[in-house]
Amino acid sequence: MLIGELADRSGTSARMLRYYEQQGLVRARRSASGYRVYDEDELRIVHKIRALRELGFELADVGPFVTCLRAGHRSGDECPDSVQTLRRRLTEVDDAIDELGAVRRQLRRRLADAQTERQAPPACELTQHLPDAHPKECL
Repeated sequence: MLIGELADRSGTSARMLRYYEQQGLVRARRSASGYRVYDEDELRIVHKIRALRELGFELADVGPFVTCLRAGHRSGDECPDSVQTLRRRLTEVDDAIDELGAVRRQLRRRLADAQTERQAPPACELTQHLPDAHPKECL
């Protein structure tokens, strides 16, 4: 298939396919007239790259999966280097979840404090009748 067909079938732009080729992730042979020609295996690889990118993998991290697919493995996830890369990404996601959990707790605490402060009368309303009260504070 030509680059346009691969782009259509994979949902990837021709420009991105050329970039993948430049990075050594996708392979094309050239026709007699110089056009890039791709086989069905390259379509599988592009689908895998897109799936990994959707999971937050950097393009630099997809190499082990491509190598695994090229070695004849079904999904590209089962090779040792792929498993290691999956574990590393899972750790990154777990760390991000922990960080977001801490942010969430802090936001909830601030919101609770803000709601408590809104319900309590301002301090000047409580102290304005005292002899030492400063009326400027209540403005």
